[in-house]
Amino acid sequence: MTTTIARVVPTDRWAWLKALLWVLLCVPAVAIAIEFYLGLLGARPVTEAIHEIGLWGIRFLFIALAVTPLRQIWRWNRLAVWRRNVGVASFCYIAVHFTLYVIDQKFDLAKVASEIVFRIYLTIGFTALLGLAALAATSTDAMVKRLGGRRWRRLHRIVYGIGVLAVIHFFMQSKLNVYEPIIMAGIFLWLMGWRALDAWTNFDARSWEASAFLAVGAAAVTALGEALYYELLTPAPFSRVLEANLMFDIDMLRPMWVVLAIGLAVSLVAALRQWNARDARKRPRAA
Repeated sequence: MTTTIARVVPTDRWAWLKALLWVLLCVPAVAIAIEFYLGLLGARPVTEAIHEIGLWGIRFLFIALAVTPLRQIWRWNRLAVWRRNVGVASFCYIAVHFTLYVIDQKFDLAKVASEIVFRIYLTIGFTALLGLAALAATSTDAMVKRLGGRRWRRLHRIVYGIGVLAVIHFFMQSKLNVYEPIIMAGIFLWLMGWRALDAWTNFDARSWEASAFLAVGAAAVTALGEALYYELLTPAPFSRVLEANLMFDIDMLRPMWVVLAIGLAVSLVAALRQWNARDARKRPRAA
């Protein structure tokens, strides 16, 4: 009897947590729908809804990519339970993003197809959507078993390429207002830097020091990348943009400071968890 209860209670608890996670994942979509209904999305509500839904799709994609580093750095294996759900939510948002675009084009599928072929940022976005569809379709336990672990992992590595396509699409769609795309690019650089550190070096990528090192490096490259972007596409000189990046202004944080803050926050949580675990090992156990 005791064994049965021990098995059932965790299952129920995780089921409730999974349901809560899906409620949270649906909150942005519900909020956008309410804003659309109340007429709060401006003069072009469908276009604004397309942008907002797509933006949340990219955010959820990056959260899914962050699960593995955070699970390792924070030594919190239970985070892996949520990765699949967040990834599927990302696909759902991007699929709705594309569906709203089709609606905005009055269901003219020939025009939609021609736009995808001849407008490069739409080509990139549609390619990312197809990749996410493949990942969502093979995300079930049955598909993992059918494909085999090695083939399944090889297929799901395309998520890294999808992340690159998502950032490029976001940049091209945003045109000159690239504040958030630059932040996304900096975070993506941190995520890929951690994976490279973990796979190709002998350095302990799970340490809080590694996270802090990557945060500083990603922030520096973000500052240089933003300055180079404006140098190439606008009259703003490289040196002025770089100088503005290095100045700390709490009222208007530059992307490099946002990337640095996120990376250092991850490092701080990791340090606290590692120190607590070390102290717990040192304490004498009760008889």
